[in-house]
Amino acid sequence: MKVLVPIKRTIDYSIKPRITREGDGVATDGVKMSINPFDRIALEEAVRLKEKGQVEEIIAVSIGVADTQQQLRTALAAGADRAILLVTDALVQAPLAARVLLAMREEVGADLVLMGKQAIDDDANQTGQMLAALWDRPQATFTSAIEIKDDWLYATREVDAGLETIAVELPAVVTSDLRLNEPRLVKMPDIMKAKRKPLDERSLESLSIDPPPMLGVIGYEAPVARQGGHRVESVEALVDELKQRGVV
Repeated sequence: MKVLVPIKRTIDYSIKPRITREGDGVATDGVKMSINPFDRIALEEAVRLKEKGQVEEIIAVSIGVADTQQQLRTALAAGADRAILLVTDALVQAPLAARVLLAMREEVGADLVLMGKQAIDDDANQTGQMLAALWDRPQATFTSAIEIKDDWLYATREVDAGLETIAVELPAVVTSDLRLNEPRLVKMPDIMKAKRKPLDERSLESLSIDPPPMLGVIGYEAPVARQGGHRVESVEALVDELKQRGVV
């Protein structure tokens, strides 16, 4: 079984994003970039399935600027067998990403697309669902545990009432939640081996995919800064303060 793992280049989760001076986007110059954390979890799960002998090959794919090859090299060091980078400087939204991933799945012949449930830059949580719809195959979203038996994948999901386990017939799309696993650290020998693994780089236009309608971005603005708190001397003073603010 082949697994396709989409990788997105995002600002590192430990960095606080800042708006550019012009207010036309998020500042990325000189900012540390990393693999989207949810995608890293998906890749780790694919590696674990391979270690169980249930996966033959892991293909990492990404859409973005040429510098995204840094994140794909990290994915190769983390266990992917080969990587594909579709280079574009344009903004890639979920509808286009889903169409591109469908084309890549058909190209590599993947039986499973294992991806993060969302990216931490836009928090859209749309690409996996759109891909499943375009592919016309089952989907299991927000998974916190995965088990494969024969041609079926059993996914455990967190719901309001607790946990539920669903069965989807492969091929399928699976999106990972935070609790699916904890990715292992990449070791130096794996980083050296990754330099010898194939990374196919080509332009996004080479796929000849008609871009779908895109959402227009009106503007960017930083969230309102939190106000500092202060101490009150008694419960009565606390209640009076809450009443003044219209909370109670």
